[in-house]
Amino acid sequence: MSTRTSALDAVVFGVDVQSGDVRGDAPSYALVEYDGEEIDRDVVSHRKLRRLIDDEEPAIVATDNMYELAADKDQLVHFLGSLPTGTKLVQVTGDEQPEPLSRVAKRHGIPYGKEPMKEAEAAARLAAHNVGYEVSAFTDTTEVKVSRGRSTGSGGWSEDRYTRRIHGSVKRRSREVESDLSEENLEYEKEVRESYGGYANAVFTVEGKPSEIPVSRNRSGDVRVEIERKRRDGIEFRPLVKRRDHVIVGIDPGTTTAVAIVGLEGEVLDVWSSRTTDTAAVIEWIVERGRPIVVAADVTPMPETVEKFRRSFDAAGWTPETDLPIDEKQHRTREHPYDDDHQRDAMAAALYAFDDHEDQFERIARKLPPGIDRDEVTARVVAGEESVEAVLTDLEEDDETDEESTEHEPRELTEEEKRIKDLERQVDRLQSHVGTLEDRLEERDDRIEDLEAELTVSKREERKKVRKDREVSRLERKANRLERERDEAREEIEALEDKVERMKALWKLDHSNFSDVSAEKEGLVPVKVVEKFTKGAIREADDQYGIAAGDVVYLRDASGAGRSTADLLAEFDPRVVLKEGGLSEVADEILFEAEIPVGPAGDVAMQEVDELAVAREEDVEAVIDDWHELARERELDRKAAMVDQLISEHRAGDNEV
Repeated sequence: MSTRTSALDAVVFGVDVQSGDVRGDAPSYALVEYDGEEIDRDVVSHRKLRRLIDDEEPAIVATDNMYELAADKDQLVHFLGSLPTGTKLVQVTGDEQPEPLSRVAKRHGIPYGKEPMKEAEAAARLAAHNVGYEVSAFTDTTEVKVSRGRSTGSGGWSEDRYTRRIHGSVKRRSREVESDLSEENLEYEKEVRESYGGYANAVFTVEGKPSEIPVSRNRSGDVRVEIERKRRDGIEFRPLVKRRDHVIVGIDPGTTTAVAIVGLEGEVLDVWSSRTTDTAAVIEWIVERGRPIVVAADVTPMPETVEKFRRSFDAAGWTPETDLPIDEKQHRTREHPYDDDHQRDAMAAALYAFDDHEDQFERIARKLPPGIDRDEVTARVVAGEESVEAVLTDLEEDDETDEESTEHEPRELTEEEKRIKDLERQVDRLQSHVGTLEDRLEERDDRIEDLEAELTVSKREERKKVRKDREVSRLERKANRLERERDEAREEIEALEDKVERMKALWKLDHSNFSDVSAEKEGLVPVKVVEKFTKGAIREADDQYGIAAGDVVYLRDASGAGRSTADLLAEFDPRVVLKEGGLSEVADEILFEAEIPVGPAGDVAMQEVDELAVAREEDVEAVIDDWHELARERELDRKAAMVDQLISEHRAGDNEV
């Protein structure tokens, strides 16, 4: 059940197309920002509208047609997925079969005009009065996936250690995520795919929205964390307001006011709490959810604030014989979710009040004949302190028609006299009923005067306080966004620092004559490792530690490369290419034509440290010498083949003559 939007707690965006079409180029929108009191109007582009929604995080984005914001269902789902967690998309004209906006506005007494800005304002005002349906494409289930942040690669004597490290990192991060979810008491299911050294991935299916999950989407080194809400099968429409049934209300007053709504069957319908809400807003919230017949507190005697609410609804009051202990309240509310202790106390009061009246409700139900509204009778018996029999009699008198008299009369009454008698009986009943209604009206007039006086005094102060809290909330959201950006920047700095350290190590190997390089490094040459003979792997290696002309390049997997990949590697002009596996004919020919030596990696003793590797200079020279020898033979074979071809062509010409 939705929360009432008013000037005291949130902002509504009303939106209507000003010009263009979302299926075409650059539509513009009439935008109305409405907080229940003040209205701001503007004409914005689609991009600016999305940016304002992200920055302001309104409670509702209201429109008369949801497809004015998205061209089709897929775009609509994408739009819904991009909304801030606390923002709803509301179609004020209905669900799958909407009505004209003019008709809906007229029915609810909302000003309406055909201009786009007037229609946007009407949509905002209607949504602020809880008119319309929330458009939803996602459930409250979220999937958190922890997986590898990089490929494990193939080849090389350190492959096993490299793979173990990645899978171990995934396992550690998965345990951290599981610990965070458990600390927040979130329900989840875990599915793990184990692999060599740890986990290949772990998927947590969490019962909660992304805003409720203490894990953020990120990618750092060996591990990647992805968060995605579970989609519904289609688009769902949910009314902002449900039917107002008779209910039991529990209230916990104080600095933070909490209210719980319980149905006459004992089901918890809604619970809510707020620090910045006046009496009128609490009453409005309750009225939108039902008609109270019992107002309950968890302490005795009933606090004056709760008593005021009871009198406001002309409901029966309930308090325990002694203040409810905390452990009993915790036990009674254990099967129902709540956000804080105030909500728990309000819920416990309502549930204990139901327990105390449950037998009475059942007795009333047993006495009722078929076709009688059980809730209406229960309300009059509990709140009005009438007997079941008196209520049934009253209901029967209201519905019955006078039967014609069958007794013998000295003379038959005229039609006029019969009419007079009927009217006299009706007058008697109506006068009795009017007296009861007048008494109730006097009580309610007194209550209204008290409430109006209280509202006049408190609204001014509350509005000031709410505006201040709203500004604080906006600044807190901005601070949180800046903190996230700071954390992301720190992660990027750490990654760059790791890259700098790798570059320093390579630089020392390239400048082995420096005094700070140990003698053990003499006679060694750095090797640039490329995981696969693909353009992506070559560019990734170049981004990580750079590939320059004259470098020794090691291909862990040399198979499968085409012409463009071989051309890319040749552009770097490496000194020699050491390979695992065989080259394709195209790649071998291109590297040969570029005079780039190629040799088997098995002929060179290499040692790898993370992504870096070193080899002996003498082994590298030997591979280069072997290639030159093979290149000379290959060139001679090529020239011999060309001579044979020329001779064959010449002989063929002589034969034709």
